[in-house]
Amino acid sequence: MKLYLNDLGLLCAVGNSKAEVIKRLLAGDRSGFVETDLTGAAPGVMVGQVNCQLPEIDQQYSIYNCRNNQLLLAALSQIRATVDGMIGRFGVDRVGVVLGTSTSGVRTTELALAYETENGALPDDFHYKQQQMGAGADFLAAYLGINGPAYTISTACSSSGKAFASARRLIKLGLCDAVIVGGADSLCNLTVNGFAVLESISTGLCKPFGRHRDGINIGEAASLFVLSKETGPVELQGIGATSDAYHFSAPDPAGTAVVRAMQLALDDAGKIPDEIDYLNLHGTATVLNDAMESKSVNALFGAKLAASSSKGMTGHTLGAAAALELGFCWLLLTRGDGEGELIPNINDDELDSDLAPLNLVEKGGKLGRRINACQSNSFAFGGNNLSIVIARA
Repeated sequence: MKLYLNDLGLLCAVGNSKAEVIKRLLAGDRSGFVETDLTGAAPGVMVGQVNCQLPEIDQQYSIYNCRNNQLLLAALSQIRATVDGMIGRFGVDRVGVVLGTSTSGVRTTELALAYETENGALPDDFHYKQQQMGAGADFLAAYLGINGPAYTISTACSSSGKAFASARRLIKLGLCDAVIVGGADSLCNLTVNGFAVLESISTGLCKPFGRHRDGINIGEAASLFVLSKETGPVELQGIGATSDAYHFSAPDPAGTAVVRAMQLALDDAGKIPDEIDYLNLHGTATVLNDAMESKSVNALFGAKLAASSSKGMTGHTLGAAAALELGFCWLLLTRGDGEGELIPNINDDELDSDLAPLNLVEKGGKLGRRINACQSNSFAFGGNNLSIVIARA
């Protein structure tokens, strides 16, 4: 059964629409990074922040009112016509929602607890549902009035990638005809200060695969797709998932399970490595991740496949990262660009020559023909590895 990604809505530090995002990505634009104003963060910590007026959540959905759900609502607005069309054709019981997130609306709880400290009670409009991990899927289902399966997956930085595997299964099992699939994560103290304690935050802007890389910039984003059996512009062809459980936070330096995940995605797609035109790397800009990933990618693809980490422009959007970066691949495939302009690996640093060689895209880099197939990697704490292949339909 062939399944298609019919539409995409997304927003992140590089833009708030499909057109703006791809334009600024191709230009290597890092202007979406700002110094965080979160309480307790070290001075000068940079984050990838969404910069737009987010839609208000109606009073009837006030228990879901948080920035994370506002991000989801903004992404949904970009695909609403497609979603409504699917609901009209298939019915409210045959459309589902599967999302990924890492912290959901925990920022709302942080603000509520600060208010309680000062005033002796939680705000009247605070509700636990605003931070609950599954609140995003519940909110979108309620907002759209759909009754299909609706749930959220949280496996740290591979969360929204796992959502695609789950959404595909719902359709193949005959439980849904279409699924709204993707993810969202919003900035909060928990992640910024938590990664700082792990000594994984960059002292400036992150440097994916750079010689002087020293950690991540955390970002926020939402990315939503419509997945269905109806023919669309991009086909979801392959998903590969593995778990090495090497360490709570550090990747297995051998990368064996990562190579396996990429190979499983290729096998599922019925492709060989030479048929992939571009690989969006996980590329967090931490010392250990980039060393492991370069070794793993080189082992499977060699050093000729065009590849880059887009996190140098967006930051690491955690639970939303897999869906966001798959969205970037979707944008490349739907551009109609005969020269195949690619997303550059921006780090404002020299490349680390001690890493296994990769064909990292420079600004203005082109495939020389249209892009037909892309692969995207996402890895998470605990060795939770995922790779997805999509292709022009």
